[in-house]
Amino acid sequence: MEITTERIHINVNAQTMNGYMVRPADSTPRPAVLVFMEIFGVNSHIRDVTERVAKEGYVALAPDFFHRTGPGVEYGYDEAGMEAGIKLLGQLKADEMAADALAAVSFLKRKNFVIGNKIGAMGFCVGGHMTYLTACETDVVAAASFYGGGIAGEQGFGGQPSTVGRTGQIEGRMLCLFGGKDAHIPMAEVDTVRDALESNDIPHEVVVYPEADHGFFCDQRGSYNEAAAADAWERVKALFAEELGS
Repeated sequence: MEITTERIHINVNAQTMNGYMVRPADSTPRPAVLVFMEIFGVNSHIRDVTERVAKEGYVALAPDFFHRTGPGVEYGYDEAGMEAGIKLLGQLKADEMAADALAAVSFLKRKNFVIGNKIGAMGFCVGGHMTYLTACETDVVAAASFYGGGIAGEQGFGGQPSTVGRTGQIEGRMLCLFGGKDAHIPMAEVDTVRDALESNDIPHEVVVYPEADHGFFCDQRGSYNEAAAADAWERVKALFAEELGS
């Protein structure tokens, strides 16, 4: 499918959040998917994923939710990139992230090429957490969270209310994907997420790939797991096809 790419700007409480938007080249209104970045910014991997989503028939938007403290950063998957990304990660605040998510959803709904009641979200690492938070704080109808760290923590980003504690606010369907060898997310936290979704009667699927580590979907990382990534992609495509209708 032919696609077009665009750098866009979103107003968030008088601040500017940049983003990378990709969509099918025709003018037919389409469902939309937010693609949330890792701690490495809207880099080449996230742009590639955004383009893959668009080629499935969606308007795909990757917002830069580091816009307050590190706008436009693009880090590599090395020690320096990890260190810099973690520094920005530590400055995030849950209420500001929720504001970013709401602004991104509102931006999409205002576009005549987006079907406003058919918006989903997906993301990786901190973006996986952002995806879950977005499902709690907006009306997205489907969300795929890849190895979202800290979701089950007692506090959310910036010491604010926990993300897992907001689970009852979710209106859509959830897909949560984890690696069994991910030292960043113990299985006890995965169980907490699963229990929260079950106890709140949220339509969901929690998948653990026993041989996969953190970052298993990214083919630029040493932890890339081809089999897990392929299976996860098929699950994500099925989720969006069933819930968004493309």
